[in-house]
Amino acid sequence: MSKDKPIVLRVQSPEGTKRIELSPSSATCQLYETIHNAFDLNSFAFALYKQKNKKDEIASSKTKTIRTLGLRHGDMIYLSPLNGSVLFNSSNSVSGGEPIAEPGPSSSSTGSALKPLATSKSNIKEDEVDLVLWKQDGKIERQKDDKLCRHNNNSKCVHCSPLEPFDETYLKEQNIKHLSFHSYLRKMMSGVDRGKFLALEDVSCSIRNGCKDHPPWPKGICSKCQPNAITLNMQTYRHIDNVAFENTNLVEKFLNYWRLTGHQRIGYLYGTYEIHSDVPLGIRANVVAIYEPPQESSRDSIRLLPDEKEEVVDQIAQHLGLRKVGWIFTDLMPDDIQKGTVKHTRNVDSHFLSAQECIMAGHFQNRHPNACRFASSGYFGSKFVTVCVTGDKTNQVHMEGYQVSNQCMALVRDNCLLPTKDAPELGYVRESSDKQYVPDVYYKEKDTYGNEVSRLARPLPVEYLLVDVPASSPVNPQYTFNTDTSKQPFPVENRLIDGHIQDFNALSTYLSQFAFDEFYNSINDFHLLVYVATMDMLPMRDYLDPLLDALRRKDRAAAIEWSRSDHWATLEQLIAASSPPPSRPGSVASGSISASTNTSSGQKWTCSRCTFLNDADRHSCAICYQSR
Repeated sequence: MSKDKPIVLRVQSPEGTKRIELSPSSATCQLYETIHNAFDLNSFAFALYKQKNKKDEIASSKTKTIRTLGLRHGDMIYLSPLNGSVLFNSSNSVSGGEPIAEPGPSSSSTGSALKPLATSKSNIKEDEVDLVLWKQDGKIERQKDDKLCRHNNNSKCVHCSPLEPFDETYLKEQNIKHLSFHSYLRKMMSGVDRGKFLALEDVSCSIRNGCKDHPPWPKGICSKCQPNAITLNMQTYRHIDNVAFENTNLVEKFLNYWRLTGHQRIGYLYGTYEIHSDVPLGIRANVVAIYEPPQESSRDSIRLLPDEKEEVVDQIAQHLGLRKVGWIFTDLMPDDIQKGTVKHTRNVDSHFLSAQECIMAGHFQNRHPNACRFASSGYFGSKFVTVCVTGDKTNQVHMEGYQVSNQCMALVRDNCLLPTKDAPELGYVRESSDKQYVPDVYYKEKDTYGNEVSRLARPLPVEYLLVDVPASSPVNPQYTFNTDTSKQPFPVENRLIDGHIQDFNALSTYLSQFAFDEFYNSINDFHLLVYVATMDMLPMRDYLDPLLDALRRKDRAAAIEWSRSDHWATLEQLIAASSPPPSRPGSVASGSISASTNTSSGQKWTCSRCTFLNDADRHSCAICYQSR
């Protein structure tokens, strides 16, 4: 055989055998690339061996060649996924080769998981709350029934033995509408194989790339690369079981913008994920701050604008032990101004979320995927929540929480879902065009005779995409950040109305309210920290980490120690030089280390317009300028 004449090698894999052609002088790294392309693998997480028992591994190298390994025309080599990685797509088909032993059974539509993904995805960093819940058995304990149990206290029977976290009877009795995600996983693992082959896969609505059997769409398509038709189902589980605002002041401050302008508002929710004990193996999103990004709004619409500070805000939140857990928006229309009531517009007869809002929620959830050890991609679904502030049936302001289903996330991710023009409760699945192939999407409903029939999702009732998530505030409020109502708060970002602009004068005015020994309380404000980190006059982002660490640990001494740094001293000097309103002697803004002796006196009064508690010497409200 001549030096340049290619040779044929047979490659046996868990999905079958294929033949490849390579020159004997080709490097072994080229062998790996050729096999990757021939099998259309998802990654290079595989190894090659000369022997079937995984001996004589063929290492990927740029210097070693096929010839130096002693491989000859017609030789068989063996492909094995590393640590049980899922390499093969669901539509892979291997033909023209020798049969191999069939893989084991799988509960996944891909049918390609050979080992439990619990061990193959050890590099996936799951959320701390998931790691804690994974160690719990989730069993629902029951007490001995005096009427039905006939055994001693050390025994258990069918009437008092613990229930599984997915027990339907228990969930119905407790009025729990959806399984928690971890309960859903336990249910999937409760079969005979104990979830050994459990593999969670996201729905795909797009043509698989790399198919060489036909020209690109729209000139051709085959069953191997064509996405399957989708039937929408009501999702039985949810990734978040409750969203809790740690105190009512958070939402009230957010609503002040609507109260002042009559315009709607969007905010991002920052907080943590915690165990929610009211639901078996449940997770709660605990909200401690609301950041308001740049936006244009009216009484009927909101448009988000590019945010140059987004990365800095996320960094500050991360240093404080927080993360972006959701988004909130208002849809409020005044009903009776004297009574303070609002219209009830969202209900079963209209809609709960519009199609456009579902698309927005799907977009955010795709940007914040949920790390999961049982997903071949490492991610499945999302914990990102949507909160709508609207009017309830008693015409009072209240919050409604939602997530959209994983199927909705897929439709949004692959640009298949559109809003309708005149019916907010209906979405519309795109039709295939020269630019994009869209699979058929169906939903099931009952006809006039009670029979279940499939309907093409053109249009689509958005109720098939929604998952309810209760939203509430705790009975005992918590305060991660300072909420001293006796002082004028620092303005919220991106509110372009008089008296609410974040600038250097607002910073000076705010700090002048605090004595030096109140530095911790003054600086412990999320909106203030974002402004200090990004202000034009003296950006301090590079120096804030020690302060943020102190705030996260609630270490007042460390925070005060940071206030003596040169960076903060420079800021105090700039405040003093900028001729702001007179500072209180000994205040934080004055730069003095002595305690203040000037204290406010007199009875405070409450604004009739925005309910802000004002000092007695003010003749107009500090928030909305309403006359006393």
